[in-house]
Amino acid sequence: MGKTFGLMAVDWEKRVDFDRLRSDRLERIKGLLKSSELGSLVCFDPNNIRYITSTLIGTWSNDKFVRWCLLPQEREPIMWDFGSAARHHQLYNPWLDGRSRAGITNFRGGIRPEAGRAEDVAHKIKVELEAAGLANEPVGVDIVEPPIMFALQAAGLKVVDGQQLMLQARMIKSVDELVLLDSACMMVDAAYEALYKVMGPGMKENECVGLVAKTLYDLGSEHVEGVNAISGERTHPHPHIYSDRVMRPGDPVFFDILHAYNGYRTCYYRTFAIGSASAGLVDAYKRCRYYLDDAISRVRPGATTAQVAEAFPRAQEFGFPNEEAAFALQLGHGVGLSIWEKPVISRLIAPEHGDVIKENMVFALETYWPASDGYQAARIEEQVVVTKTGCEVITRFPAEELLVAGQRSTHHLARAPVQSESGRCNRKARRRKAEHSARDRVSWQGNGLNASRPTWVGIAPAPATVR
Repeated sequence: MGKTFGLMAVDWEKRVDFDRLRSDRLERIKGLLKSSELGSLVCFDPNNIRYITSTLIGTWSNDKFVRWCLLPQEREPIMWDFGSAARHHQLYNPWLDGRSRAGITNFRGGIRPEAGRAEDVAHKIKVELEAAGLANEPVGVDIVEPPIMFALQAAGLKVVDGQQLMLQARMIKSVDELVLLDSACMMVDAAYEALYKVMGPGMKENECVGLVAKTLYDLGSEHVEGVNAISGERTHPHPHIYSDRVMRPGDPVFFDILHAYNGYRTCYYRTFAIGSASAGLVDAYKRCRYYLDDAISRVRPGATTAQVAEAFPRAQEFGFPNEEAAFALQLGHGVGLSIWEKPVISRLIAPEHGDVIKENMVFALETYWPASDGYQAARIEEQVVVTKTGCEVITRFPAEELLVAGQRSTHHLARAPVQSESGRCNRKARRRKAEHSARDRVSWQGNGLNASRPTWVGIAPAPATVR
């Protein structure tokens, strides 16, 4: 069973052990590096830098690629950081033991190539590799700007792909990583609770984004990476970006909340109806829940990602020509220091290119289904931790049934039946009332792997309406 604690350090309870977290991460990548053909790893990806060196200078630097680290075989990592950040690490990051140095790349191309920054980066790396006797061994690099890669090659270093080794290391989570991932999900549970209490007709998508961000930052989020808030006809096709659209009665609205707590991410969708739910949306939600429950039931150590992907519907079943066109709508993906890690679960990936599921993997599973009207859709996502015998869902805001937000209170309205001239109840009014009640009582529980797939009668998926 997963664990979450209070979010501050205390002397009376053992919570996240950050010294152990740092040590476990470094020892894991050291072990994989030693058993590989690589002599060293050079990382520019800030998530990989954090995994190896446990340093951070703020999310503003995530797309700048101005800092890097070197991990030679059988040696400790060396960090080159941005200006005064290197001095800060010397003072407050004792685990680096003085291996924090100032360095700067080409400033995302802002510094003229003639200034020689790329060559300086290559020189710094080569000097350390020569001292370690590793200059003639392959150098694994995760992501790199072309001028720096060319400079490394010009310096005589053999540059190869190091990203796969880093992602392999990050695929299996330590005990402290699991607690941080569970805690990050707990904070999103709270954000969805706040949303559900206030959503209704007249609220804008961007207002929802602001409320989510405030809730998360108040709880201690390090970085709200993104909030997809998608409502009404914007739900199909999925645009993957929020707008200032005003929600209306009867709208579907789904959210994906992506944030980091001490670096560890969430990717966590929920769908709601505003005021009431149409029959088409009810059906779409049922299908999402069914396919998701089927996928979750297949997760266990020793199963393959291809076996889990078989739970997802094919692209042609919900209005797309092929799996590439529908990519990410039916998906599984690892979650850790990034929202996209190994393993990836998709019908796009041939079975022979999949992964075997192992204990202490953490990944998200997400499904999508368009309604029959062509412009509404439902979306659900759960994060799971692989256990010894199956998996545990750590995204706990309720999603077994479609929740209707912003319903009007009707206790003050007259309950007298609508009378016709002959004194009989108006049949049309009764029928409207029955339909409305059915919409508000939406409940669906998927049956998992052992259930036969239901036969969906009368409501077929429709392609996106072009307006």
